[in-house]
Amino acid sequence: MGLLTIIRKNRQKEREMRILFLGLDNAGKTTILKRLNGDDVREVSPTLGFEIKTFVRGKYTLNIWDVGGQRSLRPYWRNYFEQTDALVWVVDSSDRLRMDDCKAELDGLLSEDRLAGATLLVFANKQDLDGALSDAEIRDALALRSIMSHHWKIIPCSAVTGENVVEGVDWVVNDVAGRLYYGSVESSL
Repeated sequence: MGLLTIIRKNRQKEREMRILFLGLDNAGKTTILKRLNGDDVREVSPTLGFEIKTFVRGKYTLNIWDVGGQRSLRPYWRNYFEQTDALVWVVDSSDRLRMDDCKAELDGLLSEDRLAGATLLVFANKQDLDGALSDAEIRDALALRSIMSHHWKIIPCSAVTGENVVEGVDWVVNDVAGRLYYGSVESSL
């Protein structure tokens, strides 16, 4: 995010955040958003293309872009990068076989100029499943400690049970608000 965008947002006091939900297919992006919206999470179909959800958290309006993660759709992710304040990278913690693919895709995203400086939340989803990698194992597999270009955090969660989903979104809102709205962070959203 460029300096002019930060200045514009601060001057206009628009209190809107653009959050991009990405991850490999079947990671649980849409299920997390359904959980946040209070929708039924028992039946979720793959996102073909994208969906936009708008939520209000505290005094901020979150425009969340949920983009499909199928291999055929990944080249189009770059069409959604403009003016992104935060990237939420959702990982299927039980999908050990695709962790290298997950790391490669995340590394590619973090090198994109239009995502420079965006807050990064990694949701280690599906923690409710037997054999799921821990958040520490995912942190190491994705080499998150080497990320210096983005303020990041990893949070273990379960979209099905709702565990830590709201806490993760609140962390994103607080982090973005602290960066863009100069100390106007609400401690209790």
